[in-house]
Amino acid sequence: MHPAAQKFAAHVNPSFVRLLGAFGYGRVYERAHGTTLWDSEGREYLDFLAAFGASNLGHNSPKLMGRVRAMLDDDAPALVHTGIAVHAAELGEAIARHTAPLSRCLFSTGGGEAVESAMKLARAATKRKAILYCKGGFHGLGLGALSIMGNGRLRDPFEPLLPECYEIPFDDLVSLEKTLLDKKPAAFVVEPIQGEAGVIVPKQDYLRAAQELCRKHGALLVLDEVQTGLGRTGTMFAYEQEGFVPDVLVLGKSLGGGLVPVSVAVTTPEIHDRAYGRVDRFDLHGATFSGWALGCRVALATLQIIEEDGLADAARARGEQLVERLRDAIGTHPFVKGVRGRGLLVAVELGPTKGSGILGRFLPGVVDVVSKRVFGQWLALRLLERGILAQPASQQWNVLKLSPPLTVTEAEVDRVVDTIADVLAEYTELRPLLTDVGQRLGSQFLSGWTF
Repeated sequence: MHPAAQKFAAHVNPSFVRLLGAFGYGRVYERAHGTTLWDSEGREYLDFLAAFGASNLGHNSPKLMGRVRAMLDDDAPALVHTGIAVHAAELGEAIARHTAPLSRCLFSTGGGEAVESAMKLARAATKRKAILYCKGGFHGLGLGALSIMGNGRLRDPFEPLLPECYEIPFDDLVSLEKTLLDKKPAAFVVEPIQGEAGVIVPKQDYLRAAQELCRKHGALLVLDEVQTGLGRTGTMFAYEQEGFVPDVLVLGKSLGGGLVPVSVAVTTPEIHDRAYGRVDRFDLHGATFSGWALGCRVALATLQIIEEDGLADAARARGEQLVERLRDAIGTHPFVKGVRGRGLLVAVELGPTKGSGILGRFLPGVVDVVSKRVFGQWLALRLLERGILAQPASQQWNVLKLSPPLTVTEAEVDRVVDTIADVLAEYTELRPLLTDVGQRLGSQFLSGWTF
């Protein structure tokens, strides 16, 4: 085992190392640039994961790295708590130019922390307690964010969590209005596209209509764009495609350029003043690294590069290419239920179809179970062995999620589509899949789950 893997198992997360060894996923990545990663064996990988959307600019963007080097040389104070944080002010102004009329920023580090900032804001501003969230939603793993976690496996071990958090179905306006009436919540927290639930894209105008219902019933709409924001879906923010503005916008992940942790919840001055406008409330939000200089400066540079390089437009063009080519190449495959997405957040859903053969027709449940527990991970592993890094959605293993850096090229998209098609061509029946998986698990067992 690589020394880094041994240390990781000893001091960080041994279960994760064992899981990587089960199929033979184990790699130690040592270098990254643009859309490419290299491991300790010198093998090269095209990245279609982008650190779960954190690396929108690509890894170690030359533009960003050049600006960071200049930042490190000017001796700016990293943390200022008894005066004005100059760089937080500059970043706030830059964000407001994109998000108007949202113009007040609550800075933090991780996306989950920013979601919790939005929850606090909503309760303080509305004087209400209840929070609505969606089944399948993912907003972070802190105790507050877990209270609105739409997946029981991740939430249940930590109960009891915050009271008065209520789950409703995603993309269901009838349930939303009924629960708004019944619970009179402070906020409805929702993602524009549910990434970890399998890249679930709602009906057109769902979010705009949800905003109208929330305002009708006195609740705030909190839009979690930690994964979809900053160009990922083909516009700077996903909400722009529905022609409305939420009450609170949450950003994170790629805001730090894939280099540093920085996140923000942005709202209107009126909502912010209702929550924190009195002098005795000035310190009800914050942390040591909220608005830290390096994080804010990297985020400001990230926004500038997205604009300068037209990365939102690039995401829209490459995303259309990716979806169209996937549908042409694998749309009729007997185990492909569909291809969907927006911009460069794209999913290939695996499972039983009418063309899935005898098992698919007579035992669709078996095919479904194999798809959900095995096929997605097996496809990701086979892609890894062919030099492409991708993963299933974390809560739906039968959905291969494709979310490359926004700098991905036309040729790289073609390569990924062709490789996916080649791998799936080997598995038009269930038996070869089960045989290959069984042989791999057997060899890994005999080798002691070699990393």
